[in-house]
Amino acid sequence: MNVAGSFRHSELEPTQKTERPWGSWTVLETGPNYKIKRIEVKPGCRLSLQIHFHRSEHWIVLSGTAKVTKNGDELIVRVGESTFVPSGTKHRLENPGDIPLVIIEIAQGQHISEDDIVRFEDDYNRHKPSRNSRKR
Repeated sequence: MNVAGSFRHSELEPTQKTERPWGSWTVLETGPNYKIKRIEVKPGCRLSLQIHFHRSEHWIVLSGTAKVTKNGDELIVRVGESTFVPSGTKHRLENPGDIPLVIIEIAQGQHISEDDIVRFEDDYNRHKPSRNSRKR
């Protein structure tokens, strides 16, 4: 089964789009212990180096090329390929290419919320959330 092709032509209605300096994400579906997003990263941009304590993430590349950092190790993920980021892994997603990077992110865990994030490095100087994000 071509998962990337299935999501690329999905009939799912986007429920919420959020803009960020590096690009955007659209929530496609949310359940009790999961959230599925379409994430677009502008060429040459990257997300913060971050960690989640209550969720893991599975990224599937639909277009472009992803540079992924996991606990200091870097790998390149191309169209149709995927990578898994376990809970507690320091990670970053980057677009080293000249076209937008589009991925599907499947987040799974007991606490699927944007407050479950601790940033270590951020190109856009966003603040770190409170210590309460670890306690949920």
